[in-house]
Amino acid sequence: MDIIGGSNGTYSFTVAQPSSRSPFGPRVTASRVPGDIERFRSRPDLAPAAIRITANSRSTARGDLFLEPESSPVQDGPEIRDWRGNLLWYKSMPKNEYVSDFRPQRLDGHTVLTWWQGFVNNGVGAGEDVIANDKYQTIAVIQGADGTHPDLHEFQISRRGTALVTSYYPIWWNESAAGGPSNATLDDSIVQEIDIPTGNVLFEWNAADHVPVNDSYQTPFQNVHHPWDFFHVNSIEELRDGNLVIGSRNTWAAYKINRHTGAIIWRLGGKHSSFSMGSGTGFAYEHDVRVLSHNLVTMFDDGAGPPVIHSQSRLLGLRLDFKHRRASLVFSDDHSPSIVSYFEGNTQALSNGDYYAGWGSDPHFSEFNSRGQLIFDAHFVSTAFHNRAYRFRWNATPSTVPAIAASTSGRTTTVWASWNGATGVGAWRVLAGSSPSGLRTVKTVGSSGFETAISIGAAQYVAVVALDSHGHTLSQQSTAIRG
Repeated sequence: MDIIGGSNGTYSFTVAQPSSRSPFGPRVTASRVPGDIERFRSRPDLAPAAIRITANSRSTARGDLFLEPESSPVQDGPEIRDWRGNLLWYKSMPKNEYVSDFRPQRLDGHTVLTWWQGFVNNGVGAGEDVIANDKYQTIAVIQGADGTHPDLHEFQISRRGTALVTSYYPIWWNESAAGGPSNATLDDSIVQEIDIPTGNVLFEWNAADHVPVNDSYQTPFQNVHHPWDFFHVNSIEELRDGNLVIGSRNTWAAYKINRHTGAIIWRLGGKHSSFSMGSGTGFAYEHDVRVLSHNLVTMFDDGAGPPVIHSQSRLLGLRLDFKHRRASLVFSDDHSPSIVSYFEGNTQALSNGDYYAGWGSDPHFSEFNSRGQLIFDAHFVSTAFHNRAYRFRWNATPSTVPAIAASTSGRTTTVWASWNGATGVGAWRVLAGSSPSGLRTVKTVGSSGFETAISIGAAQYVAVVALDSHGHTLSQQSTAIRG
């Protein structure tokens, strides 16, 4: 490590004293309502949060739905659903653990699945970031560095194959400039770039070193032991010039950061914006700030903390004029009926010009076309909240074999077949016989959703094989079971 500075070769260092964090409590669960989860005979271990689609135009962007309910009635876990809402893949989380920021990304020329999992307290997470291949096998886990643990808000794989992650670290800090105690607990927001194979930190940025605490719109706690989250980092965007844009919920601002020095290059919004804010451009408690081509900045504008600053949350697009240092409104899409989201949420730009959104503390996820029309709308049946929702194309063949269950009543055996995560199943071949070694094909039927129920004549042993839409074999024969 090269140390720059000093003239006589003598250096003095003071390490910031860490504070203690409040313990992470049990997982929050939504109240039970009819139809709030799905159950499957072939996979009784799974209980994903059910969804209901209320609008689904043929003009929506192609792609599957990537969901991450954080307060499901029974189990939390990442879900992939097709455009009709049928479950494709689900992974249940361990007890009390949440999942967040679930989506496909690119790593080393391959499409992978990524997500965060861990524990949450007061909107701050501590856990690990997971990377899985298209067989759903875990290929890497990022557990943080320098005493930190990845937070739920952002896990992005950079163009050079490193991990950009957020985390929080409680320290003792002078909060008097914002009306707080002179020696109190501050939850510092941290952005790290981490080498995935080694876990080494390549870049680190701390909000407390660059942003004055009185830039926050959050009132400090007078209890010195209660961590004050003055900044609340919730997004990282890598720009083409190699620098980063960081989103801050509690200063109502986005910051372009020099990737080498950590210096702030410009601020958008907040108390010291580098841009004059045009009509309709003001935002508050925003999430998921992204910088697209032609200086277009998108975000999910919660507009509520509490308190409620705006009458409703919205998807927001701003154009930055760097010559005149002005921000102007490009689009503002809101839900009908109106939604006020108090935390989380995202806005995803789709390849056809549409915008897709997860509504954070509200269970809805939606798609708007380029004219601002709501063309897709759905929600969790329960009141489950979620950090982000995405629409991506996805193809996968699991490393597992299909699951099967069977029940015989009189002269009929009903077979239930599923293959968690398989995207290419077009049909099921059913085999039956009086012994495991004497199974013969008795029926082939088209696949219908996550689990397909198939009726055959009474059989003592049954098995299934997954086929693609052309009748080609996709899977090994599952284990035969007694009917």
